[in-house]
Amino acid sequence: METIDCRADRHAVTRLRDGTWMDAHDDLAEEVPVALEYNGISHAVMLATPADLEEFALGFSLSEGLIASPQECHDITTSRSSAGITVHLAIGNAAFAQLKERRRNLAGRTGCGLCGTESLEHVLRSLPRLSRPAPPRPLSPSGIRRALAGLDALQPLNRMTGGTHAAAWCAPDGELRFVFEDVGRHNALDKLIGAMARSRADFADGFALITSRASVEMVQKAITVGMPALVAISAPTSLAVRVAREHGMTLVAFARGDDFAAYAHRANIRAE
Repeated sequence: METIDCRADRHAVTRLRDGTWMDAHDDLAEEVPVALEYNGISHAVMLATPADLEEFALGFSLSEGLIASPQECHDITTSRSSAGITVHLAIGNAAFAQLKERRRNLAGRTGCGLCGTESLEHVLRSLPRLSRPAPPRPLSPSGIRRALAGLDALQPLNRMTGGTHAAAWCAPDGELRFVFEDVGRHNALDKLIGAMARSRADFADGFALITSRASVEMVQKAITVGMPALVAISAPTSLAVRVAREHGMTLVAFARGDDFAAYAHRANIRAE
């Protein structure tokens, strides 16, 4: 096995083409266990792409409501062992006290964002209604199309491996400002959220674009940090639509090429 970079490995493969087996090589996205440890206590273990892990840890902490602001996270460091990578977060006493009360096992969230939740009450956690349901600058069909058209060029790992998702933050006019990739769709969104928080970007001025379905947890994460709009390339779930409608989020799905469908708060997309 040859390492290509910190996110992809080259593996030998035998392909059958036109009835003939041929030896070749494939570049595959790396997937490693990543443990998130708060003040010395392990809280979650994810399978993730081992890049941008400080952004991932901060974004996860914010999008899951473990901390209310980036200022409650005092330090982030990482360590590696044969078992995987541990991200060590130092958080404030008040946030840590709340975390200990609501600890739950969240292992294995690459495929299902709610795997390991202890009770039904944790599935739909309390969310704020977006204080500004309409973005400061309204979305437009042309902005969504521009973002879609430019996203592929900013997904180098997916072009190499064909095995990662992306989450992007887009200005209302479709300018792509941040793009992050990961084998897990939730992880990619958390990396985006963490990077935006570190850059002090305005979560209300634009929209998030994801290369996956719009599940309820993707909607919950976006609402928790104040994103007013989420655009997904694939389908939404019924529960995601319901939560978006209830909390003032504009939800767009099946966004491909020139076409898309608005499932919640269509009035926040201006006519052209």
